[in-house]
Amino acid sequence: MPATTQSTPPPRLAIAGIAIESSTFTPYRSGEADFEVRRGTEEILARYPFEVPEAEYVGVLHARALPGGQLEREVYEGWKAEITGGLAAAHAAAPLDGFFFDIHGAMSVVGLDDAEGDLVTAIRAAIGPEVVVGTAMDLHGNVSEALFEACDLMTCYRHAPHIDAWETRERGLRDLARIAARVRDGGARPHKALVHVPILLPGEKTSTRIEPAKSLYARIPELTQREGVTDVSYWIGFAWADQPRCKAAIVAFGDGAGAVQQAALELAGAVWQARHDFEFVAPTGSFEACLDRAIASSARPFWISDSGDNPGAGGADDTTHCLAALAARPEIRAGEVSALMVSLVDPVTTDAAWKAGVGGRLSVQVGGRIDAREPGPVPLAVEVAALDESGPTGRAAALRVLDVPPEDGDGTAPSAGLVHAAPTGLTVVVTARRSQFATRAMFARLGLSMTGVDVVTVKMGYLEPEQYEAAADWLLALTPGGVDQDLQRLGHSRIDRPMIPFDPEIPAPSAADVRTGGGARER
Repeated sequence: MPATTQSTPPPRLAIAGIAIESSTFTPYRSGEADFEVRRGTEEILARYPFEVPEAEYVGVLHARALPGGQLEREVYEGWKAEITGGLAAAHAAAPLDGFFFDIHGAMSVVGLDDAEGDLVTAIRAAIGPEVVVGTAMDLHGNVSEALFEACDLMTCYRHAPHIDAWETRERGLRDLARIAARVRDGGARPHKALVHVPILLPGEKTSTRIEPAKSLYARIPELTQREGVTDVSYWIGFAWADQPRCKAAIVAFGDGAGAVQQAALELAGAVWQARHDFEFVAPTGSFEACLDRAIASSARPFWISDSGDNPGAGGADDTTHCLAALAARPEIRAGEVSALMVSLVDPVTTDAAWKAGVGGRLSVQVGGRIDAREPGPVPLAVEVAALDESGPTGRAAALRVLDVPPEDGDGTAPSAGLVHAAPTGLTVVVTARRSQFATRAMFARLGLSMTGVDVVTVKMGYLEPEQYEAAADWLLALTPGGVDQDLQRLGHSRIDRPMIPFDPEIPAPSAADVRTGGGARER
C-alpha cells in the first residue's frame, strides 16, 4: 500500500491595524467618530475584496479613516490596548504563526513621533519575536527603524493614484501566509534591507503618471524577479508631518541576503539620481492665477485643485481662500461662467440648509470653523439646490449662491429678504463630515455632474481617476492650508537634515546606509 502523508495545516494569522494619514500642520484633530471600526474575524475579512489565502484567521480590530489631523491620544491608547490584549489572548489560546499589520503608515498621534512604530513595538511585546509580521502600506507612509525592525515583510503601493491598493494588500497577505507557514515548519525568515533617502516630497510631485516616479516604480518588477528577491518597495514618505521618520525609504526582502541588499541599494541610488527631477503633476500657480486661466480657457470643464486644504492628505477641508475668490469673481457673479466648489465641511451650514429644505433661501457663514486662516468664514446668501445623506459625508447640501449682499446671520434660519434675489453662477457643496468628492457617484448624490459646469474647484491634490477623466483641463493651485504644497511655508523643524527640498543637496546612498535583518530562525 502507498504510504499516507499528513497534510500540513494552514498557518494561523491575526489581523489588526489603525489606518490614517495625519497632517501635523492642520488644526483638525481626528477622533473616534472619524473612523470606520471593524472588530472580529468576520468583519475584518469582509474588508478585503479579494479571496484571502488559505489560513486560520483571527481578526482583532481594524480602524480606518479619511486622512486628517493628529489622532487624539486617548483614542489611540484605547485601541492599542484592545489590539495588544486581543492578540495576546489569541496567541495564548493557540500560537499565532503570522500577524498582518494593516495600516496606512503615516498616522500621527498627539505626543508621539512614530505612531506605527509605537504600535508595532507593543504588538511585538504581546505576541513575541517568533511570529512572522507582515505589512502592506500606502507609498505615502513612513518606514521608521522601529517599524522596519518589527516587521519581517514590508510592501507598499506602486501607483499614485493608488489603483493597486487592494492588489498590494493581497500580495502582502499572500506572502505572509506562505512565509509564516514556512517558518512554522522549520524554515528561515527572509532577509530584509532598508535604505533611507533624505528626500521629502508631496505626492503631487511624485505621481506615477509622470516622470521620474513613473520610471522608478517601473523598475520594481525586474528587481523582484531576481533570484533571492521576493519584493522591493519605494515609500515616498509623508511630507505633511514634522517628524524625524518622514523621508523616502526603500525596503527589499527575500531569501538571498546579498541580492536583497543590492536590490534595495540599487533602487535607492536611482531615486537619488532623480532627486532634482521631480515636478508637479500639473501646471501650478496661485488660485487667482489659476482662476484667470480657467475662465479665459475654452476647455470645459476646467478643474482646479485647492491643494493646500486637500482632506485626502489631512487638510481641515474648510479653508475659504478659494471660495471667497470664486464668490467675488464678476464673471461668476453675473452667471456668465458656471462654477462649482466642492466641498467644505460645515455642519452648522449643512444643518441650516436641511432645516430650510430644497428651495429654501438663507444667509450663512460658510467654512473657516476649523482652519480659520484668512479670509475665515465667508458670508453668502444661498438657495438650497439639493440635499443628500446617503453617502459617507453624512448630511450634505448643494447651495446655489445668490447675487445679493449677504445678510448678517449665523445660518440658522431662512431669510425672507432673499425671495427675489437672482442666482449667480456659483454652487458650493457643504457637508457634515470631512470628505472628498472623488467619484461620479459622490457628485450624482446631489444631482451634480463632474462635467456639468465650466469651472470645478475641488479640495484635492492630484486628481483621482474619474476626476482626471472628467477634466478637459486642470491646474494645481498652490493654496494655503495644512497640507500646503509649498513645504517651506509650513515650517518643518524636526525632520532630519540635509533633506531635499529644504536643502540643495544630499549625499548619495552607499552600502554603509543599508540596514539589514532577518534570515535567522527565531524558534
